[in-house]
Amino acid sequence: MSFVHLHVHSEYSLLDGACRIDGMMDRVKELGQTAVAITDHGVMYGCIDFYKAAKAAGIKPIIGCEVYMARRKMSDRVHGLDNDPYHLVLLCENQKGYENLCYLVSEAFLHGFYGKPRVDLELLEGHHEGLIALSACLAGAIPQALMNENYDEAKRMALELSRIFGPEHFYLEMQDHGIDKQRPVNQGLQRLARETGLPLVVTNDAHYLRREDADMQDVLLCIQTGKTVDDLNRMRFETQEFYLKSEQELRQLFPGCDEAFDNTVKIARMCNVDFTFHEYHLPAYPVPEGYTNEGYFRMLCEKGFQERYPDAPQEYRERMEYEINVISSMGYVNYYLIVWDFIHYAKSVGIPVGPGRGSGAGSIVAYCIHITEVDPMKYGLIFERFLNPERVSMPDFDTDFCQERRGEVIDYVYRKYGADRVAQIVTFGTMAARGAIRDVGRALNFTFAETDVVAKLVPAGPHVTLKDALRESPRFKELYEGDERVKKLIDTAMRLEGMPRNSSTHAAGVVITANPVCSYVPLSRNDDTIVTQYTMTTIEELGLLKMDFLGLRNLTVIQDAEKQIQRLEPGFSIASIPDNDPETFQMLSDGKTSGVFQMESAGMTGVCISMHPSSIEDITAIVALYRPGPMDSIPRFVANKLNPAQVTYKTPLLEPILRVTYGCIVYQEQVIEIFRSLGGYTMGQADNIRRAISKKKLKVIEAERKVFVYGDASQGISGAIAKGVSESAAQSIYDEIVDFANYAFNKSHAVCYAVVSYQTAYLKCHYPRQYMAALMTSVLDSSVKISAYIAECRELGIALLPPDINHSEDHFSVEEGGIRFGLGAVKNIGRGLIRSMAAKRREGGPFRSLQDFLERMDDGELNKRAVENLIRCGAMDGLGCHRSELIGVYDAMMDSISSSRKKNLDGQLGLFSMLENDSAAKMDIPKRAEFDKAELMAMEKETTGIYLSGHPMDDYRKLLKNTHVIPIGELMDEENHYEDNQMVSVAGIVQTVKTKSTRNNSVMAYVTMEDDTAAIEMLAFSSVLSQYGELLKENAAVVITGRLSLRDDKEPQILINRVRRISDYAAQPERPEVPRQAPQEPPKNRTLYLRLPGEEGKLYPKIRAILNMFPGTEKAVLFFEDTRARRGTQCSLRENMLAELKNVLGEANVVVK
Repeated sequence: MSFVHLHVHSEYSLLDGACRIDGMMDRVKELGQTAVAITDHGVMYGCIDFYKAAKAAGIKPIIGCEVYMARRKMSDRVHGLDNDPYHLVLLCENQKGYENLCYLVSEAFLHGFYGKPRVDLELLEGHHEGLIALSACLAGAIPQALMNENYDEAKRMALELSRIFGPEHFYLEMQDHGIDKQRPVNQGLQRLARETGLPLVVTNDAHYLRREDADMQDVLLCIQTGKTVDDLNRMRFETQEFYLKSEQELRQLFPGCDEAFDNTVKIARMCNVDFTFHEYHLPAYPVPEGYTNEGYFRMLCEKGFQERYPDAPQEYRERMEYEINVISSMGYVNYYLIVWDFIHYAKSVGIPVGPGRGSGAGSIVAYCIHITEVDPMKYGLIFERFLNPERVSMPDFDTDFCQERRGEVIDYVYRKYGADRVAQIVTFGTMAARGAIRDVGRALNFTFAETDVVAKLVPAGPHVTLKDALRESPRFKELYEGDERVKKLIDTAMRLEGMPRNSSTHAAGVVITANPVCSYVPLSRNDDTIVTQYTMTTIEELGLLKMDFLGLRNLTVIQDAEKQIQRLEPGFSIASIPDNDPETFQMLSDGKTSGVFQMESAGMTGVCISMHPSSIEDITAIVALYRPGPMDSIPRFVANKLNPAQVTYKTPLLEPILRVTYGCIVYQEQVIEIFRSLGGYTMGQADNIRRAISKKKLKVIEAERKVFVYGDASQGISGAIAKGVSESAAQSIYDEIVDFANYAFNKSHAVCYAVVSYQTAYLKCHYPRQYMAALMTSVLDSSVKISAYIAECRELGIALLPPDINHSEDHFSVEEGGIRFGLGAVKNIGRGLIRSMAAKRREGGPFRSLQDFLERMDDGELNKRAVENLIRCGAMDGLGCHRSELIGVYDAMMDSISSSRKKNLDGQLGLFSMLENDSAAKMDIPKRAEFDKAELMAMEKETTGIYLSGHPMDDYRKLLKNTHVIPIGELMDEENHYEDNQMVSVAGIVQTVKTKSTRNNSVMAYVTMEDDTAAIEMLAFSSVLSQYGELLKENAAVVITGRLSLRDDKEPQILINRVRRISDYAAQPERPEVPRQAPQEPPKNRTLYLRLPGEEGKLYPKIRAILNMFPGTEKAVLFFEDTRARRGTQCSLRENMLAELKNVLGEANVVVK
């Protein structure tokens, strides 16, 4: 090799660099080069991905970074002096250099950030070992001095950097992109080299791979800056020369500079950094004096075993001993102790912890030492699914904590191991298919409507690429081929698709290290959170201990409900409830699942109604099955449960494995057990094969068929035939495993969540007021969810008592007559103020009047906005005055009380005043007429986000009966069965109307409308505004018809076509009210025929989901118009299912014969 690119920006120079790592190595090989560097702006995000890609391609990776260098000290932060740092390229010579670069980049974020993460000369001097520095682009300190014609300063800086980095470790960097300023800079650099003897090097500051990628990178810059390509005043690269050039192209720019080219090769040979993957660096847990880590771990296990299993059979003890030996031999004793410690801490301070999560619940050791609370022996959970002695991999305990107090556990870990040894983990938002279309559309100056049309043609779903869309969506392909502008849009989006767009903090990931984190990985800061610059996957590959600290709101709900119940039943504990309560299961079977963890979606409710769950095992199966793929097995599962006589097993050996799931394979653990019991595999071997099948490794799957059926003596596997299974049955069982292993769910995780589901259902069933109060408290910041749960309270016959300064707490609380509205849900009322009010009530009794309230609360954080909102929300209605009267006097009353108190403090009161009660003179409240009902409700809505004393729609519901109007909540449901672009009509109250100008100088409006189920945003364009603008006013009661807009990245919207007053419906002949009757089930032995346009798009999956919600034995035939194909299935022909199908497909396409 005779040239190496040493200054390259990958896609991790976010929204600036476009040298995509997956294409970079192909380009380097195409150029005949054998090494390449990565030097992203101020970060090392992509270093490991870059390293692995280079190694896989046979290219030598050079790890580096283009750091920002403070003009003065990195602690200086004066705008105009310190906000435009220099650039400096640093390359790692060896492992010490990598550690120093990690430290420098971390310090730049943690202590030098001012607009950019900055280092300074002092920091470089202390951490230069193992690093090679290049003087960088025109933004470097030396080029900047040369551009300012300050040669002496350039020389001083060059000699200073050379002194810091040492001989042959600092190079003057020449670049030529055809920019006028570069010619005199390069001349100055060559003069410096002659006068100082410092070596030169040629680079090209590559930001994209090929010249033709310049336009794509320009669009990327527009996305970063929020500009369009047509904007002449935006930030842009001056030329199209910032690509990975060939050596020949560069030599033409730098004739006679052979040594500068040779130096690139010399540097590449000097740089030798290698990473070791899957070699673990676990911190040691500090055990009490007198114990070894092994001894302490075993003591905890023995103690916990005696507590959990006082009369345990021998096989339980053997299981624990086996697990202890595996954990110890694999070196994970400290791992278990660290997890035990922070969970033990959380429980000791009353922080709710989940019963478990993921495959870790399969460990009896974890259960004995209270890491988990689900008995793995009771539920048949498998340890090897978590820790397989035949596959070296890091165990992974993910833990759910109370959402509100999760941060306390993380803080404890910081204190325990040291702030420099704990960090959270970065994650990246990427440009997915639809997002890339929208981003590029904005940059290319497409209108919102134009971009929206194209983006919506991309099929919905995870991991759908634009190439997939061209293959699967005929209309998308038609636009691509028929419109040059759209073709450019899609082509550019395809080139940017998948690139990282922004960095953020992983919701749960925390890394704990033996030495300071930055000695292993670089750190950065997201807001106030210190995070690793490598993602979760990379952290694990590097062998670092990663934990997931997740927040689960339902744990908080359970604890809050438990506390309220204990006021009536002091001995109540959620841990002591029976796990087989018939009433709880009947409630679920009746479909009363609102507010029940995991069960409250419409689909889950339908499954509960059909299945009639009667055990936690059944709930576990629902959690596992209600997902794309396994959802198709629900009808068979339900049919087998309801009719056990039809359950059959291909061999009696399957019965003990599949009995709990009525003959169906549902869990990964069942797949493992089938391999073990029927095939003669060890648990470890069985789990390895399960993993291979789930990853669709076809060669392994076919090779393993023979082993499963006939055995393999070399592996010690007997095979199914040797176990007495017939060859045909063994082949059939293997086929079923292969079909379902990809969808089989982790039972350990499912049963943990089923336990939480059951606990919430039990509380709702037996303590509905306490549970619903806790549930509403958990969503204080969401008026939409509070509204939904208030509606559920009405269904349960629980009264919602209005807010009241003499009764309300900060949370929703239980009283004799119902649930009292929590003042924490009122805007501008702080928790401290509410708790102070409660304390004053306990000290001096209830507040007797507005004046009494103001005088007693005047010494706290009470302000006029808070008092006004307490009046407006109705919290002072119990004082005997109208809201109108209180609103009229509170301001003056507060001023009077404040003035009186001030005079008292200043000693201005006379003798007689001092002998009187120390309060302002009693103020009369003039009588005034109360606000009308609509005004009162509007006040409640404004201050709490919901209507409390009624709803404006109350007066209109009769007018809308038996019309085509649908509830807004139905549209907002995540599992709604409506199609994008479908015409819908909704009725409600207009909440807000915000107008804005469009690019073509017309006017549009964003309209928010609400009924008593939800709110929705609507768009009204100029033609609609000109026709119906008078009706679109705040607080107007209207019926709106329009096209539904469904997007992955936004809540549903409606594009308005028509607006009518709800009162117009009063002029129509009143429709006779049809009395509600119990649903009539159609006669049996009938067949349902459904006509669909095709299997593509969202319609077929929705129809399939509806049919799965109503499992049964009656026939259904689906006819696809595009292929003329027919498909048969089974379901239960219920009226509500037929109504739903007709709503989605249209009445003509749903026929029962």
